[in-house]
Amino acid sequence: MTAADMLSASGRFRIATGLTEDEIAATEAEFGFRFADDHRAFLAGGLPTGRGWPDWRGPDREALRTLLAEPVEGVLFDVAENDFWYEGWGPRPTSAGAALATARGYLMTVPRMIPLYAHRFLPAATTGHPVLSIYQTDVVQYGNDISDWLNREFALGSPAAVAKRPTVPFWRDLV
Repeated sequence: MTAADMLSASGRFRIATGLTEDEIAATEAEFGFRFADDHRAFLAGGLPTGRGWPDWRGPDREALRTLLAEPVEGVLFDVAENDFWYEGWGPRPTSAGAALATARGYLMTVPRMIPLYAHRFLPAATTGHPVLSIYQTDVVQYGNDISDWLNREFALGSPAAVAKRPTVPFWRDLV
């Protein structure tokens, strides 16, 4: 059973026709990333719609840009407002502006996180990666993959017994 089938079978979600290859390619070109193969298959198998789900087909492209920026903007908020500093960035600059510039520069080099649902994300182009919940610098693993995440998030089946470790740089260190 596909992830979209699991959502549809629950009766709690509206599932639209999946994204076509052309729609996926156009979205990737527009926003400058590549969906991971499993995320791509999920969206092609059926497009969940409604509250919390990114509207990849909708006209509000600025809302999608905002969703795509949330992980980085959340980290920058914590740098500015909560004294967060990642040790991999080296010593924290003394001025707030320099600290934000250093953090922003580094964050432009880490894997881009793509929204799956609400604050749940998958890294671009990294198939089989655990689903992460990202809210500012609070990063939690929510499932080993999309199916496991659906089981955990929406109680649609049995979650996996063993947790798979996130592998993408920076984000794995915040888990």
